[in-house]
Amino acid sequence: MTSKESEMPNKPHLFPDAANLAQLLIDLKEEESLTLVKKLLTQGVDPLQIVECCQSGMRDVGKYYETGRYYLSGLMMGGEILRQVMDMVLPILRKQISGSSSGRIMMGTVQGDIHDIGKNLVVMMFRCHGFEVLDLGVDVPPENFLEQAREFKPDIVAMSALLTTVHEAIRETIRLLHENYDDPEDKCRTIVGGGFMNDQVCQYVGADCWARDAMTGIRYCQKLTSPSLKS
Repeated sequence: MTSKESEMPNKPHLFPDAANLAQLLIDLKEEESLTLVKKLLTQGVDPLQIVECCQSGMRDVGKYYETGRYYLSGLMMGGEILRQVMDMVLPILRKQISGSSSGRIMMGTVQGDIHDIGKNLVVMMFRCHGFEVLDLGVDVPPENFLEQAREFKPDIVAMSALLTTVHEAIRETIRLLHENYDDPEDKCRTIVGGGFMNDQVCQYVGADCWARDAMTGIRYCQKLTSPSLKS
């Protein structure tokens, strides 16, 4: 699988109110966003589509923060809205998702970035799909990734980032893993995720794959850890 194959095509019209929901989150309208999510869930809209829509809105919030349109408080508010949305959809997702895997994934938000909403979502989704996950938390230095990888022996190391300023930290983390990971017969793969990831960034940091959303990353990891590919 190439890194380009890991990106899902844009879906601007996941459901009739998708654009409205994304805009409400972008505008940091907490009550209106949550009310609409409740309505969509009662209508039977796929909770994964709701999550994708909110993640899209959160990416724009991140852009506004990096360009100075929003201050840190705005970024935090967007994250809080997304957290509350996740609290609403997770019970439904847990009932819907099934599957099994012997894969081991180690995941953390890289050094210089303290955002954990997206990471927490992906960790939960991995576990729902049967993966064993070690969550390293946020602002994780490259050396910590390497140290934990040596102990945990993951099949895949996943790195999350919302800010474009941490690309160097991702690159250094992957360099350390490639040069110092002491299990050459079962070398772990790397996947990076976040709102600003693309094929160019993936190639620059040296990752095996990239994904903007949880389900794309899960599908990649399922293929990578399948017995037919590991044998």
